Amino acid sequence: MQSEPDGVPGALPRDIGVGYRFARMHRFDPWQVSTFAHSAGDDNPLHHDVEVAAGSRFGRLIASGTHTSALLMGLVASHLSKSGHVVGVSFNLEFLKPVFADEQVTLAWEVENLEPHPRKGSFLDLAGAVTGTDGTTRVRSRGRVLLW
Repeated sequence: MQSEPDGVPGALPRDIGVGYRFARMHRFDPWQVSTFAHSAGDDNPLHHDVEVAAGSRFGRLIASGTHTSALLMGLVASHLSKSGHVVGVSFNLEFLKPVFADEQVTLAWEVENLEPHPRKGSFLDLAGAVTGTDGTTRVRSRGRVLLW
């Protein structure tokens, strides 16, 4: 656990403010996509069956929305927990384009607003996205977390 910046209880680390960004790459593969979907109770053949997916509008296997959502929210938790305690408050997602089961994407977040919590820490309002290597946004998200 990091010490309190400037000795102020509940203060955020100096580097986390409006405009703060963090990201990571993720490479999907068909086994991972199928395993995750099955684990989440998602039997949609678009995540498991190569033949069904090939005949679909997508032409090949796609990752589930649950999978891409989990990766986005997991990045928030794992990254921000290095700076203190963090809990999710709300997340909204838009699935704009498919994420294919054999591609690499960038998961990214940016802090858009900070609001002090009445007792300790701050609410962080975040804008996030999953972007393909072709530059297209596949998933767009907004989130709010409490960090202290």
